[in-house]
Amino acid sequence: MTDYSQQDPSKLDSSSSSKWVAIASILRPQGRKGEVLSELLTDLTDQFHEGRLVTLAKKDAVHPLPSTVPVALEGHWLPTGKNAGRIVLKLAGCDSISQAELLAGQQVMIPAEELPELEEDTFYVADLLDCTLFNGEQPVGKIIDVQFATTPDGKTRLPDAAPLLCVELSGSTEEEVEPLLIPFVRAHLESVDVTAKRIVMHLPEGLMLEEDE
Repeated sequence: MTDYSQQDPSKLDSSSSSKWVAIASILRPQGRKGEVLSELLTDLTDQFHEGRLVTLAKKDAVHPLPSTVPVALEGHWLPTGKNAGRIVLKLAGCDSISQAELLAGQQVMIPAEELPELEEDTFYVADLLDCTLFNGEQPVGKIIDVQFATTPDGKTRLPDAAPLLCVELSGSTEEEVEPLLIPFVRAHLESVDVTAKRIVMHLPEGLMLEEDE
């Protein structure tokens, strides 16, 4: 796995900075003793250390139910082959295939306050969403998504490819207008103010000209 906590704006973590964050999404049983194959929702794999308390929540929920009791992680490993880029988790109290089947679709969540502080010039994806992107003093639009390049099967993120800011253009009235994809790289970045929801870049002329056409 790639460490995305380097001092580079193109190295992002896909976790949210809201009250609760999902660090994995359970797919299906993987093994005979209750292990579950899960999609990784963070690049900070040290969050899955043995004894870590996590809380399960329904798919697409923004937080667990108040009555949900946290469970401990008993172990994890990163598979290879067709499941490379995912993670296998062993949760306390889940000791059989039938028990693991009941967890499919659940999110594995932790309180946002337990996330490590990121280094300078590194950002959580959720902090970039809804920011207005400026090309110098000219507003370009609102960031509605951040996309990451992957291998053709979509399972493994390409570590050397810059994330793409998906920008809904300002003043766009046509529903079918495609968002503009902007490489989020240090070379074009002037400033990021997540509190003011403002990102200033100096974009290559060719990029904006292609969009105008």
